[in-house]
Amino acid sequence: MNDKFNRMNLGHFPTPIEQLNNLSDYLKGPDIYIKRDDCTGLATGGNKTRKLEFLMPDAINNQADLVVTVGAVQSNHTRQTAAACAKLGLKCLIVLEQRLADAPDAYMTSGNVFLEKLFGAEIIICPKGKDVKEHAEEIMNERKNKGANPYYIPVGGSNHIGQLGYVECMREIVEYDKENLFTHIVLASGSGGTHSGIVSGKTYYKSNINIIGISVKDNKHDQEEKIYKMAQDGCKYIQCDEPKREDVEVFDGYVGGGYGVPTKGMTDAVNLLATKEAILLDPVYSGKGFAGLIDLIQNKHFKDSDKILFIHTGGAAALHAYEWAF
Repeated sequence: MNDKFNRMNLGHFPTPIEQLNNLSDYLKGPDIYIKRDDCTGLATGGNKTRKLEFLMPDAINNQADLVVTVGAVQSNHTRQTAAACAKLGLKCLIVLEQRLADAPDAYMTSGNVFLEKLFGAEIIICPKGKDVKEHAEEIMNERKNKGANPYYIPVGGSNHIGQLGYVECMREIVEYDKENLFTHIVLASGSGGTHSGIVSGKTYYKSNINIIGISVKDNKHDQEEKIYKMAQDGCKYIQCDEPKREDVEVFDGYVGGGYGVPTKGMTDAVNLLATKEAILLDPVYSGKGFAGLIDLIQNKHFKDSDKILFIHTGGAAALHAYEWAF
């Protein structure tokens, strides 16, 4: 797959897989492993680095001099995009959407927002009540009129090009798992590029691992339909078989008050993994994803003989902006 598409080296791959012995013993259930995509290296790491390794060459091929992207205020995607642009000498404009009501100052200025400024990105806050993508398009049109050639990366880097990063991640998992140990992959499911990329990768590499997405935003039906459509697009793009609808499974009971809104399950999961394994989850994606995994284990969704691989999508930089939630 790798030879067919333009890719540039922005991160450290393959990322390690570790067994979580302390946590597995504590939960008294199946063996849990973790794919450390928080260790991709770019700007403290995270899953978006994989996507950007394919998206940034497309921006360069389109002769862009400005990369524009969108995300929530504490977006990990926008931080990694700003870092990739700094590395490649491209201007970066980030339009941030306010998803939390009455957010404290730390949420608006620290964590990922602070890092984006360090990487030299221009940050614009989308007015409340306005669609962030539409606002970004208006700004891009203004910049075009002033002579810029902007390249737009969708929220989360989640399109058929960005998905390639997680088809590649599935290759790493399949190559590591030569003895077919893993029965399940569990991951947080948001904008969809990571989840759909893993489903496309499962199809491409003919893997039998079950994939479970823990929604951090949308209801089960909407998220499953979105992921399936994206996986169909991804499989068409890499020219492999149609993905199976049953390979797309989402649990939506861990969203709480909405995207980025803290839950007790999230804070408990972050605290538990920190104290048992010294691994930092993030408050928006992996924290809620891991809260879902813990709950499914405690409710006997898995057999004790199962081997579960959790994909850690990174984002611990946002913890500083969420200290108030703990």
